[in-house]
Amino acid sequence: MADEGNHEGRERSANDNRTPDGQNVGADASERLDAVVLSIARLIGKQMAREDFAARIAANDNRKAKAADDD
Repeated sequence: MADEGNHEGRERSANDNRTPDGQNVGADASERLDAVVLSIARLIGKQMAREDFAARIAANDNRKAKAADDD
């Protein structure tokens, strides 16, 4: 046998799901989705922290009354 099937660049795995131009589209979409989910989670976390901070300030309001109450 002169040709043993060793052709560089022509071997492909049986489960190769890449497009013909070689881009791995599934991984790109997955990475973008992960980035979006993390971004949304950060925004939700920041909002929860703001609400918690505001609630703590309201619950711990030991300041003197305004000047209008001093009349």
